[in-house]
Amino acid sequence: MLVDSHCHLNFPELLENLPAIKQAMRENEVGHALCISVTLPDFPQVLALAETNDNFYASVGVHPDYENIEEPTLERLLALADHPKVIAIGETGLDYFRLTGDLEWQRTRFRTHIRAAIACGKPLVIHTRSSAEDTIRIMREENAQKVGGVMHCFTENLEVALQAIELGFYISFSGIVTFKNALIIKEVASKIPLDKMLVETDSPYLAPVPYRGKTNQPAYVKHVAEEIAKLRGISFEEVSAATTANFFRLFKHAV
Repeated sequence: MLVDSHCHLNFPELLENLPAIKQAMRENEVGHALCISVTLPDFPQVLALAETNDNFYASVGVHPDYENIEEPTLERLLALADHPKVIAIGETGLDYFRLTGDLEWQRTRFRTHIRAAIACGKPLVIHTRSSAEDTIRIMREENAQKVGGVMHCFTENLEVALQAIELGFYISFSGIVTFKNALIIKEVASKIPLDKMLVETDSPYLAPVPYRGKTNQPAYVKHVAEEIAKLRGISFEEVSAATTANFFRLFKHAV
């Protein structure tokens, strides 16, 4: 059994095909999925998916790519996180790839999410792109190790992965690990401890080989696990069992 630790099932291209997506999950033995919030206005839709499907969970947070939208306060995040199906804070973090200029607002928002996670005892889902140094620095400054979490859709090098693991974070691999030229990510997947690893789709994005370029879905997380097994020279069943156990160890509110 596998868990898709990060997907966006409320996005239209997935939500309108939800029955088929759930059937494909069953056929590929993907037992659970964590539906990730990226804005506060969209959070009710994310939560509704978790409330109406026993095997779905929700997070609450505001993605660093979204500027000039409703800013999450500590009090607002804590209020929304006070729900049994909300098991994580995020998606949060830093992204210096898509946005430029003075991005201090991103760093402030990130700190707010870390403080909320510590206050409610629910792990962080962290996005970092072209911003690893500042991401790790803020994690340390805000004592993110008190609550832990996951570095989702990991695209950094082994050194960054080990720094995050030292802070009590898991490393999650998406379909990118199946891409032929993703050599740095393949190295990380082959070398970090298996008990610090999760798998995800980040669907509808980043479909793995052999579906690259198509709309991604939770069932395809199987291909991520198969690639990791190949890279590590172990069985698919071992990767599946370990990453599922890791998910429920990290997200202890998932019941």
